[in-house]
Amino acid sequence: MSPGVKLAGGLVVVVGVTTYMAYVGASSSWQYYVTVDECLAEPAKLEGNRVRVSGGVAAGSLQIAADRSRATFCLQGRSARLNVVCDGAVPDNLKENMDVVVEGRLAPGGLLRGDKVLTRCASKYESAAADSSSASSTGKKSP
Repeated sequence: MSPGVKLAGGLVVVVGVTTYMAYVGASSSWQYYVTVDECLAEPAKLEGNRVRVSGGVAAGSLQIAADRSRATFCLQGRSARLNVVCDGAVPDNLKENMDVVVEGRLAPGGLLRGDKVLTRCASKYESAAADSSSASSTGKKSP
């Protein structure tokens, strides 16, 4: 076998393995979320599986540990509520009446044991609009 054929064969193997590893790594992040109402409509289907559930943090339900390593709250949907216990780092901007996505496993009895809470930083999106509106009202440009 010539060195060119060996090199081409090795290259095909490396590209194949790299492609497979990229697909496996990316496919785990392609998981879409379900709403609280969808989650509780058929809980037996989702129990024990990893899920992402979207909803609002219900007012009066948020309790965060002093070291921010655990949070408990109710995730509010349109017509249902889901109790959440999240172990792991709690985002600094987590607060009541905000929409979040919780990643974790649905336990029997309708309890979501989360390990990650994803929030949206509202100030990140609002500051540019607020700066441009204040600049237009004063006639000055923002830096």
